[in-house]
Amino acid sequence: MDTLTTSASFGRVFRDYYELTKPKIWYLLVFTAFASALTASFLFDIPTDPLMWVLLLIGVAAGSAAADTLTGYNDRDIDAIMDRTKGRPIPSGRISPRNAFIFGVILSAISLVCSWFLNIYAFALMAFGLFDNIIVYSKWLKRTSQTNIVLGGFSGGAPAMIGYVAVTTQSIEIGIIMAGLVFLWIPTHIWSLALHSKKDYAKAGIPMLPVVQNEKKSVRVIAVTTILMVLFSIFPFFLNEFGIVYVLTATVFGAAMLALSLWLLMRPSEKAAWTVFKFSSPYLTAIFIAFIVDAFMH
Repeated sequence: MDTLTTSASFGRVFRDYYELTKPKIWYLLVFTAFASALTASFLFDIPTDPLMWVLLLIGVAAGSAAADTLTGYNDRDIDAIMDRTKGRPIPSGRISPRNAFIFGVILSAISLVCSWFLNIYAFALMAFGLFDNIIVYSKWLKRTSQTNIVLGGFSGGAPAMIGYVAVTTQSIEIGIIMAGLVFLWIPTHIWSLALHSKKDYAKAGIPMLPVVQNEKKSVRVIAVTTILMVLFSIFPFFLNEFGIVYVLTATVFGAAMLALSLWLLMRPSEKAAWTVFKFSSPYLTAIFIAFIVDAFMH
């Protein structure tokens, strides 16, 4: 009985700390790193070894989880106010702020050590990503400026760039474009969520775009950022490195993304904003899968 109780207790603690890292966020970021590395390897016929993959995947997973953990530590007061976030491990009291901070620091250290052993470029990008997300976005801009998600969005593109430079630095513009797609995806993804949860953000005093601007202007900005993202997604075709698989995927999923944004623009509603938010992750996933497949066929 004691063993069962201890096992159940350990399981609960594990689930709480796992939830603290916001896995739904870092899963996608780890995938962009994986996809970028695999794309670079296929494009330039560069062999990769198991150690590189272990360092890359553990490093990016730890770094992304660290950022989410420490932003959760920074946001514990506002998370307790918002209905969407008050059940998270820190505001609900399941994990103390002190323990969350220590856990986040340990994860950060793991990510930096792993990226150091990849190469100096990966280490610099990892350090930049952590700083941009934890300090620039969460600690500074999130509570003070409607541009928070834009300037804080550079960290979102870091994993894709880390994946690319872990394999090579040749034709670095490809890695920059892959990272740029994530950077441009973030405003559409976050602002559509913020529009859906506008009352929550307003209650917590967070100056997200839909809170400080009226609904009409907010949906226009979301539509513009979506258009920029879709147009930007066509750029790889002009590099002569990607072909029909990538272009068809970018066109089809881009058209769907534009259609949803147009729906939000014409008929603004929480339902439309939530649909744009939910589709944006499959969109980005499809684009990065297309990178891999097209590079493999290159």
